[in-house]
Amino acid sequence: MKANPVGWFEIPVINMDRAVRFYESVFKVKLSRNLFGPLEMAWFPQAETDSGSTGSLVLNREYYKPSTDGVLLYFTAQSGDLSIELGRVEKAGGKILIPRRQISDEVGFMAVVLDTEGNRIALHSRK
Repeated sequence: MKANPVGWFEIPVINMDRAVRFYESVFKVKLSRNLFGPLEMAWFPQAETDSGSTGSLVLNREYYKPSTDGVLLYFTAQSGDLSIELGRVEKAGGKILIPRRQISDEVGFMAVVLDTEGNRIALHSRK
Protein backbone atom coordinates (compact mmCIF):
# COMPACT_ATOMS: atom_id res chain seq x y z
CA MET A 1 0.00 0.00 0.00
CA LYS A 2 1.34 3.42 -0.90
CA ALA A 3 1.46 6.26 1.61
CA ASN A 4 -1.33 8.79 1.92
CA PRO A 5 -0.54 11.45 -0.72
CA VAL A 6 -1.68 14.29 1.55
CA GLY A 7 1.48 15.52 3.23
CA TRP A 8 0.41 18.76 4.90
CA PHE A 9 -2.56 21.11 5.23
CA GLU A 10 -2.84 24.75 6.26
CA ILE A 11 -5.94 26.40 7.71
CA PRO A 12 -6.03 30.22 7.38
CA VAL A 13 -6.82 32.23 10.50
CA ILE A 14 -7.29 35.91 11.32
CA ASN A 15 -6.86 35.64 15.11
CA MET A 16 -4.30 33.01 16.11
CA ASP A 17 -5.11 33.04 19.85
CA ARG A 18 -8.83 32.49 19.18
CA ALA A 19 -8.18 29.83 16.53
CA VAL A 20 -5.76 27.90 18.75
CA ARG A 21 -8.30 27.94 21.60
CA PHE A 22 -11.01 26.60 19.25
CA TYR A 23 -8.99 23.71 17.80
CA GLU A 24 -7.40 22.75 21.12
CA SER A 25 -10.83 22.79 22.81
CA VAL A 26 -12.69 20.81 20.14
CA PHE A 27 -10.00 18.19 19.45
CA LYS A 28 -8.31 18.08 22.88
CA VAL A 29 -4.83 18.47 21.38
CA LYS A 30 -1.97 20.86 22.03
CA LEU A 31 -0.85 22.95 19.05
CA SER A 32 2.76 24.11 18.78
CA ARG A 33 3.09 27.82 17.90
CA ASN A 34 5.91 28.92 15.60
CA LEU A 35 6.98 32.19 13.96
CA PHE A 36 8.64 32.38 10.54
CA GLY A 37 9.07 36.09 9.85
CA PRO A 38 5.62 37.44 8.96
CA LEU A 39 4.12 33.93 9.00
CA GLU A 40 2.68 32.64 12.28
CA MET A 41 1.80 28.96 12.51
CA ALA A 42 0.27 26.63 15.08
CA TRP A 43 1.11 23.02 14.21
CA PHE A 44 -1.19 20.11 14.94
CA PRO A 45 0.59 17.21 16.68
CA GLN A 46 2.27 14.62 14.46
CA ALA A 47 0.77 11.13 14.68
CA GLU A 48 3.02 8.41 16.07
CA THR A 49 2.18 6.28 13.02
CA ASP A 50 2.54 7.12 9.37
CA SER A 51 -1.22 7.16 8.81
CA GLY A 52 -2.99 10.37 7.95
CA SER A 53 -1.43 13.76 7.62
CA THR A 54 -0.75 16.74 9.81
CA GLY A 55 -0.90 20.45 9.26
CA SER A 56 -1.13 23.89 10.77
CA LEU A 57 -3.16 26.96 11.45
CA VAL A 58 -1.58 29.86 9.53
CA LEU A 59 -1.77 33.61 10.08
CA ASN A 60 -0.54 35.76 7.21
CA ARG A 61 -3.05 38.37 6.08
CA GLU A 62 -1.34 38.88 2.72
CA TYR A 63 -1.54 35.27 1.51
CA TYR A 64 -4.11 33.42 3.67
CA LYS A 65 -7.84 34.13 3.98
CA PRO A 66 -10.41 31.98 5.82
CA SER A 67 -13.23 30.70 3.62
CA THR A 68 -16.39 28.64 3.59
CA ASP A 69 -15.78 27.84 -0.10
CA GLY A 70 -13.33 25.45 -1.65
CA VAL A 71 -11.61 22.46 -0.09
CA LEU A 72 -13.37 20.73 2.82
CA LEU A 73 -10.92 19.27 5.31
CA TYR A 74 -12.17 16.25 7.31
CA PHE A 75 -10.85 15.74 10.85
CA THR A 76 -11.08 12.18 12.19
CA ALA A 77 -12.74 12.18 15.60
CA GLN A 78 -10.06 10.75 17.89
CA SER A 79 -12.74 9.86 20.44
CA GLY A 80 -14.18 7.38 17.94
CA ASP A 81 -17.57 9.13 17.98
CA LEU A 82 -17.75 12.55 16.34
CA SER A 83 -20.68 13.47 18.62
CA ILE A 84 -18.12 14.08 21.36
CA GLU A 85 -16.03 16.58 19.35
CA LEU A 86 -19.20 18.06 17.84
CA GLY A 87 -20.48 18.71 21.35
CA ARG A 88 -17.48 20.98 21.98
CA VAL A 89 -17.83 23.11 18.82
CA GLU A 90 -20.33 25.74 19.99
CA LYS A 91 -18.75 26.00 23.46
CA ALA A 92 -15.47 26.79 21.68
CA GLY A 93 -17.09 29.55 19.60
CA GLY A 94 -17.85 27.61 16.41
CA LYS A 95 -21.14 26.83 14.68
CA ILE A 96 -22.63 23.54 13.50
CA LEU A 97 -23.56 23.85 9.81
CA ILE A 98 -24.54 20.21 9.12
CA PRO A 99 -25.40 18.11 12.17
CA ARG A 100 -24.08 14.56 12.55
CA ARG A 101 -25.42 12.35 9.78
CA GLN A 102 -24.68 8.93 8.42
CA ILE A 103 -22.77 8.71 5.15
CA SER A 104 -23.23 4.92 4.84
CA ASP A 105 -22.87 1.77 6.95
CA GLU A 106 -19.38 1.23 5.53
CA VAL A 107 -18.08 4.81 5.79
CA GLY A 108 -19.68 6.03 9.02
CA PHE A 109 -20.78 9.52 10.04
CA MET A 110 -19.92 13.15 9.30
CA ALA A 111 -20.77 16.68 10.36
CA VAL A 112 -19.72 20.09 9.05
CA VAL A 113 -18.86 23.03 11.30
CA LEU A 114 -17.70 26.62 10.99
CA ASP A 115 -14.61 27.43 13.05
CA THR A 116 -14.07 30.75 14.82
CA GLU A 117 -12.15 32.12 11.82
CA GLY A 118 -14.80 31.51 9.15
CA ASN A 119 -13.47 28.20 7.80
CA ARG A 120 -15.75 25.29 7.05
CA ILE A 121 -14.33 21.95 8.31
CA ALA A 122 -15.82 18.48 8.66
CA LEU A 123 -15.69 15.82 11.35
CA HIS A 124 -15.77 12.06 10.64
CA SER A 125 -16.12 8.88 12.66
CA ARG A 126 -17.16 5.28 12.08
CA LYS A 127 -19.84 5.50 14.76
